[in-house]
Amino acid sequence: MRSGRDGRHPNAEQPSSAFNPWAPRSGGAAASARPSAAAPGAVSSPPMARHQAASGPATPPEAPLTAALGGRAPVADDARPPGAPPAPPTGWPEPRLPHALSTGKPDKPRSTVLIAFCAFLFGSLLVGAAFASYALGDRNDEASGATTTTTQPLRSAEPLDIQKILDIARPSVVTIQTGSPDGLFGGAGSGVVISSDGLILTNAHVIEGAGSNISVRFSDGTSVEAKLVGASTADDIALIRADRTDLTPAKMGSSANLLVGDPVVAIGNALNLGGDPSVTSGIVSAKDREINEGALRLDNLIQTDAAINPGNSGGPLVNASGEVVGINTAIIAGAQNVGFSIAIDSVQDLIETLKAGGGDLTADTAVLGLTSVDVDSPNVPQQLKDQFGITADQGALVSSVDPKGGASSAGIQEGDVVRELNGQEILGATDLTRMVRRYQPGDQVEVTVERRGQRQTFRVTLGP
Repeated sequence: MRSGRDGRHPNAEQPSSAFNPWAPRSGGAAASARPSAAAPGAVSSPPMARHQAASGPATPPEAPLTAALGGRAPVADDARPPGAPPAPPTGWPEPRLPHALSTGKPDKPRSTVLIAFCAFLFGSLLVGAAFASYALGDRNDEASGATTTTTQPLRSAEPLDIQKILDIARPSVVTIQTGSPDGLFGGAGSGVVISSDGLILTNAHVIEGAGSNISVRFSDGTSVEAKLVGASTADDIALIRADRTDLTPAKMGSSANLLVGDPVVAIGNALNLGGDPSVTSGIVSAKDREINEGALRLDNLIQTDAAINPGNSGGPLVNASGEVVGINTAIIAGAQNVGFSIAIDSVQDLIETLKAGGGDLTADTAVLGLTSVDVDSPNVPQQLKDQFGITADQGALVSSVDPKGGASSAGIQEGDVVRELNGQEILGATDLTRMVRRYQPGDQVEVTVERRGQRQTFRVTLGP
């Protein structure tokens, strides 16, 4: 039988005009929606074959979109007669995403958000717990009356109670007498009890040259003898021991905690007036001062406007709590409301050194057995010079003499001005002390003095 014009068998089934979902589609062309004509010589499958194929699993052609969707299309018309309309779908296929949108890996953005949210919740719980603990602790402190301790210096809000301060400090303040009580300047100073067994802190210039003639008067009016333990003249600090126990040691404070403007009180035997100690009040005017007045060179000083007079030397400077924060030591002649105390913090280590026998002045140091001051000192009034006929403009004016010492035995008197020691000129009291220390106890020296305008020389045996 002859084939038709188009090369197909005359009985061949005509291509259906029905929509073929398996046909590939491209760019909206009409041909893409219809099956293409069979190639010349191609033989279509007989209907039976198609029916048999329909009874088994359909295997549609792998169209690009179908492959991309990863499964079957919703409609398959392979088993329907030619020309029949496509059958409606009997069920919705399982939805699938394109291969490009489904990688099979966990959803990272969602995991990150979940982790962040959990972290936020955990952090919120921690912060809430911390605030709750703080609030609970604050209420507990208020209920128990707890206080906060700090190492920073704090200014007292309470008014200065002088009487309260005296009640605390007075039992520990003593009067120190050197030489004769009838000496030119009384030979007196002050001190602070620092131990119950008789250790007393004072200035080196108070006991310098006193030798064994040191006595201490306590706040209860009793007096006992005292001996030198050690002294550092460069620091103007001395330690003596009184022959008495059961004493009341002073309360020691810290000069580091002082602030400029803090109230302070100076206590001591001002002008050797006797009786109860003199008390003056003021403020801390400055800290860490240095003075360099001729032979006097001191540092670590507290400047105060509390009145400090002769006789106050060696006494305490106390704070508003009655604690010792300084040792009164010096005034500047001609200045008003300017006094100085040695900061107690700079003295603590020195005390231990002196206890161990250190210092440049000890019980075994050679002494003349007298005390002296610079004859040209502003503290020596012209009236006193006129009384003793003093004409010298330099030298060491003898202010008191130890009746048991070598100077007294040799004939030196109060009011004499020492001009030479073994032929070497003496410019002042410090010069005399420095030169005497070059010798040992028991050595003999020649001392030249000026008495009422006349020079005299005495041979003195130095004592311990």
